[in-house]
Amino acid sequence: MPTAGPDPDGRRADGGVAVLGEVLFDRFPDGPRLGGAPFNVAWHLAAFGLAPDFVSRVGADPLGAEIRRAMTGHGMSLGLLQEDREHPTGQVKVTLDGRGGHAFEILQDQAYDHIDATPVLARLARRPPALACFGTLCLRAPESRAAIMEILAMLAAQAACPGVRFLDVNLRDGCWTEATARAALEAATVAKVNDDELVVLTDMLLGGGSAPAMSIEARAEGLRSTFDLDAVCITRGPEGAHWHGRGDHAVRVHTPPTEVVDTVGAGDAFSSVAILGLVSGWAPDRFLDRAAAFASAICGLRGACPDNPAFYAPFLAEWGLARAGGA
Repeated sequence: MPTAGPDPDGRRADGGVAVLGEVLFDRFPDGPRLGGAPFNVAWHLAAFGLAPDFVSRVGADPLGAEIRRAMTGHGMSLGLLQEDREHPTGQVKVTLDGRGGHAFEILQDQAYDHIDATPVLARLARRPPALACFGTLCLRAPESRAAIMEILAMLAAQAACPGVRFLDVNLRDGCWTEATARAALEAATVAKVNDDELVVLTDMLLGGGSAPAMSIEARAEGLRSTFDLDAVCITRGPEGAHWHGRGDHAVRVHTPPTEVVDTVGAGDAFSSVAILGLVSGWAPDRFLDRAAAFASAICGLRGACPDNPAFYAPFLAEWGLARAGGA
């Protein structure tokens, strides 16, 4: 699996990262918060010093302007954030269950459903990233699906440095199909799923359904081998995470306990540290352990994107990273 180079001392390598997909506002009962799985990942990567290229689309409306202000204030590039004058900035209604869980109502035909590949292809062809991250939600609409698949195909064809294509699966009701799930897995080199999603995907895609008693390891290997993935990463909430690579290379870690405020964005937090580890050359046991700890800490907050750099400081210090690029 290609990375940006070895990292024996925990120092960040210089490989670039592109994050493709939705940015939106999660509307909680007590007010809106910035969200969208790819945006959350990009937000954390920026705080880690990776300066990701974030590819998305917002409306020409007050919410779109607020996203631009937030990104600028967080030191994120606006170079690949597109503006749509016909469709609104994305929104999701979030309902909390009082036990740390949540339910989503995802609005249809939002600006992020209409990403244009043309400016992205030109930019990334000049500077191919070491890793491209994408999710399943933004594949729900034909226009963005075609754009993202075209971008991923271009990156896969970069023979000198094809990089990692990291799929962060989010199976939201009404926002995916078997065809889009299959296409996403075929475009990926690494897939991250939670344990429930692993069962759904393997039952659907491995031919004839999977046995109910089939182990997580067998399901992970089935998914990995069927789609020729370098690895499958399974997150299991309080039970930790499991990395299943080629040659039965498996790693398991536990999640440190925390007082849960809500679980919104926990999976995205995990993905961001896994991505940091992949481009920095960390071993899977190192980045899974760090990812589980960071995701657990996010569960102690309301919302997915801390806007206070102090939240990140202990993690950056422990990992040997500086706040703004380098170590």
